[in-house]
Parts: sequence; C-alpha cells; structure tokens
Amino acid sequence: MRNLLIFLFITMTGCLSVACHATGSEAPAPDASSAFTIREVMQSMVAPQADSLWNAVSTSVTDKGVETKAPSNDEEWATMRHAAVTLAEAMNVVVMPGRKVARTGEHAKDPKLELEPEQIDALIAQDRAGFAKYAHEMQGAVAQAVKAIDAKSADGLSTAGAAIDAACETCHKKYWYPNDEKAQEQK
Repeated sequence: MRNLLIFLFITMTGCLSVACHATGSEAPAPDASSAFTIREVMQSMVAPQADSLWNAVSTSVTDKGVETKAPSNDEEWATMRHAAVTLAEAMNVVVMPGRKVARTGEHAKDPKLELEPEQIDALIAQDRAGFAKYAHEMQGAVAQAVKAIDAKSADGLSTAGAAIDAACETCHKKYWYPNDEKAQEQK
C-alpha cells in the first residue's frame, strides 16, 4: 500500500509538472520564510523518525528472562532505513535560509527552560555556520545508523542512536535552552 501511495504521489507530481510546463506557467518556488517552521519540521519529521530509530533496539528483563527487541526482517530494516533517510534529509530542510523557528505569536513550550522562538531565531541568525554544522553532525550520526541498518547490526543501530541523541542535544543546548544550567552541566 505504501509503495502504491508513493507511486501515485510521484505520478501526480510528474503530471502536474508536465501540465505546468505545457501551459508555460510554472509554479513559483516556495519561500522558506513562509513555509513550515523549524518547530513543525521537528514535530513532523525529526522527532518521529528519531524516536523510531531510538526505539528500534531495546533490551528488557521480564519474567521470561532477558528480551531483546530489534528489527528482525528485511521489511523492518527497510523501515528503519526510511526513517534514517528522512531524518538526515530533514536537516537540509531545517537549515534553509529564512526558515523561522515558530509561527508569529507562538511561544516557548517551556518558558522556564527554553528561549522564546524570536530569541532562538536571533541566535541562529548570528551563527548560521554553527547551526549548519550541527545539522551536518546530525547527518553524520544518521550516516552511522544507515551503515548499521545496511549491515543489519542491532548493536550498531543502538550505538548510532546514542550519537543521534548527542547531536540533537548539542544543538538544542546552544540554541533552544542555553540558559538551562542542568542541561549545560550534562556536556
């Protein structure tokens, strides 16, 4: 079903492209400043895919003994690879110039710890190169996950999950909650 939906999406996109080209009226390129916010990309693409990768491998002790959960067939490994690709590519979306952290009027989720979106936007604007560097570090951590996924290595995927978490936290500590002393102590 998923493959059918992807095929239909690609087909429809191609048809629309041909139709626009044939009429001579191409759709305007989306303006990153009016597109989805970093917060929306994080909620829609980054968090679900990172959670999927983090939760892919786990060990628990039950009445039956030690139980390990990990991808166990080609379809499950493919699902993990799709999550990794989406997460890596989401970093390209996040760093697009002009993309705002949140919509006008939105506030910090936890004002006691997190800066207001306008403050985060200002920090990112002052350090675009650093922000891009953190995004590339995330892509590097995800590349480790892809390598583990391609090798069908649960241990490698678990290790890569820790690197992905570290990449997230490093960026968030700098831009989202630089004043959170507890978070800063965990460096």
